[in-house]
Amino acid sequence: MKEGTTIDLITMGCSKNLVDSERLIRQLEANGFRVTHDAEQPRGEIAVVNTCGFIADAQEESIQMILQLAGRKKRGELRRLYVMGCLPQRFPKELRKELPEVDKYYGKFDYLELLSDLGKSVREELRLERRLTTPRHYAYLKISEGCDRHCAFCAIPLSTGRHKSRPVEEIVQEARWLVSQGVRELQVVAQELTYYGLDLCGRRRIAELVERLADVRGLDWIRLHYAYPADFPLDLLRVMRERENVCKYLDIAFQHISDPVLKAMERNITSGQTYELIDKLRSEVPGIHLRTTLMVGFPGETEEQFEELEGFVRKARFERLGAFAYSEEAGTRSALRLKDDIPQEVKEQRLSRIMRLQQRISAEVQGAKVGKVMKVMVDRVEGDYYVGRTEYDSPDVDPEVLIAKDKELREGEFCQCRIDEADDFDLYASVIP
Repeated sequence: MKEGTTIDLITMGCSKNLVDSERLIRQLEANGFRVTHDAEQPRGEIAVVNTCGFIADAQEESIQMILQLAGRKKRGELRRLYVMGCLPQRFPKELRKELPEVDKYYGKFDYLELLSDLGKSVREELRLERRLTTPRHYAYLKISEGCDRHCAFCAIPLSTGRHKSRPVEEIVQEARWLVSQGVRELQVVAQELTYYGLDLCGRRRIAELVERLADVRGLDWIRLHYAYPADFPLDLLRVMRERENVCKYLDIAFQHISDPVLKAMERNITSGQTYELIDKLRSEVPGIHLRTTLMVGFPGETEEQFEELEGFVRKARFERLGAFAYSEEAGTRSALRLKDDIPQEVKEQRLSRIMRLQQRISAEVQGAKVGKVMKVMVDRVEGDYYVGRTEYDSPDVDPEVLIAKDKELREGEFCQCRIDEADDFDLYASVIP
């Protein structure tokens, strides 16, 4: 394939997929291709779809994108179509049979083979480099692949395989390179970051890794995503408490609180242990903001067990919370062993009840910040406001701070802001002169 050819790369799914896309874009551009990412109207000669296989809705969204591009190919508007990521990793034979219009499928770990299929080669010296698709001041840093947890409802291990930690030095080297490109904030991501290091040396090394990252000059914020509550490495809390550039923020999915449901989910933790861990997190890291994910409508969940979950939300008062209704995923333990016996309308009602409750809690949490002075990073300009985030807000999923345009600010700049107002989720602020 000749240099100068335009390639449209479309990323579906999570931030971990985005890191793979960014790495591929860097290699493609180093080999002379022009690459657009998530273009509103793809117009390149080649298209690459990085798919998500998390749940049925995400799979369907990926399939629809492939079909849309296959239509372009059929009309002669697209020369080649490639598909990579979780979906072909999990369903390679099915995809080749049902969507033969795709020129080639790549899994989660062999996508760089695309370079040789285009007549080019991987530039080994660029393996830790990426072309960032996020705003220049923050980036995602993936520290491992796969997951050794086997929650009954989760299909992710079917795509990603066993947990595999990246070497500490390699991660730190990538972090330094990102800082050299202007990055000031890292979102540290993994399918299960608290498991980090077990496969390397038989012990959890997430605290050591975060401390090494905190030593990287130029990193103002380090934020941790996707922790697992069972066997949580408590030495991480000291690092979060003592290091100023490690955000007092933890994304940790609890899923449920009822012991029978937790057991059926194969979560390896009890209700009592869950409450003990939350108390430990809040006492060891004062001011920490916890983001969690909950599931309603798991097979066999009774009304009493759901009400216990509501009580959990009231008592724990999570600063950030997302919830979703159980969806049966082929090949998972729950799909093989349990009957999906909760009517969809009941699942939706329970989901709405949880989210209405969380909306009230969020309004109280945000309202308590009015009058306080907080450090805010500016992400962008939007209408009459600068839009930013505090250390308690992760990009795309958490509330934002809308800053009055009383003073000129730049994207990626930090400023001290007084919180003037709050609604259910967002804050309104003005810059302190």
